[in-house]
Amino acid sequence: MVSNWLFVLCFMVFGMVVGGGHARTIGAGFVIQVWRPFTGFIPPLSAAAWAHQFALFAQTAQFKARPISLVQYKALFWPMFLDRCWGRLMALVFVLPFVWFWRSGRISHRLALWLLAIFAAGGAQAAFGWYMVKTGLQPGVLRPPVLWAAPHFMGAMVIFAVLLWTALSQRSPEPAPCNGAYLRLWLNGAIALIALTMGFGALVAATNAISVFNSFPLMGGRWVPQGIFALHPEWVNFVANQATVQFFHRLLATLTTLFVFTAAVLGLREPGFSQGQRDVYLVLAGLVALQYLLGMAALVLDAPELGLIHELNAVLLLAAAITARHGLRGARSGRTISLSANVIRGIEK
Repeated sequence: MVSNWLFVLCFMVFGMVVGGGHARTIGAGFVIQVWRPFTGFIPPLSAAAWAHQFALFAQTAQFKARPISLVQYKALFWPMFLDRCWGRLMALVFVLPFVWFWRSGRISHRLALWLLAIFAAGGAQAAFGWYMVKTGLQPGVLRPPVLWAAPHFMGAMVIFAVLLWTALSQRSPEPAPCNGAYLRLWLNGAIALIALTMGFGALVAATNAISVFNSFPLMGGRWVPQGIFALHPEWVNFVANQATVQFFHRLLATLTTLFVFTAAVLGLREPGFSQGQRDVYLVLAGLVALQYLLGMAALVLDAPELGLIHELNAVLLLAAAITARHGLRGARSGRTISLSANVIRGIEK
């Protein structure tokens, strides 16, 4: 029951990525300039309430640069509103079962403290998102700033990864002995590369770098585009230069695809794995191939909507890599397991 509950929370974090990514794609990040954590699930119910919300949005630099009508505002309002409501629902889905599980003794005090830490991280994530929205009132800020948007997404991925690992551990508390201990390093590397690539992908989305260099594999007819270190100081290029973030995202995506696909093939060739473990590596191989194809298509077509699907598939790819790594908790060398099996058979005889 605890494991299923945590898997539901993982799904809800994924839902937040869907909602937040959709709001970013349609440019709705700044439309709701009020934050009511407990009563914000009530939408505007009168013309006066809508006028108030619209007036607040009219103070943003985004509106001043591109004014819209009230009808257009409502079309942007609802996706952002539903995303916030989903976050509030997720808090309830955490708190109510948590209290019941803890009071009934189904979770230990140690696990309870760990889960409370995750909940606190979720609360910090919500506050961080709100302050990011408030930046819309600053002069010249037309979209969520890179230094806010990218960390906000990666913070959600950390919460997702921790929740998933905890859910898997609750489902299988005792590590199952298996072969393939050497694959731990491969999966550790795969998870690190996926996370790093996702970080640069978040920078691509935040800087709208998908709108430049819409060719593959060359960028403007060159392997390394001009101007990737045009900004000063140089570190700014890695968060604000469209050419730089797209170049490194491409480079990391290629390295990650090759590395993860190799790890998946090694897992599929491991003779000591169960069919369930093989299925995880098969999914891992399929998702990383699909991810590369989605990235190329979104870039060449300059399609932010396809870029959102690319983003969501990245979350699934990360989940597959974590699941594969979790299955290696009890991994030992093939020789060790073979010797142990022989000893057990000798005792049985």
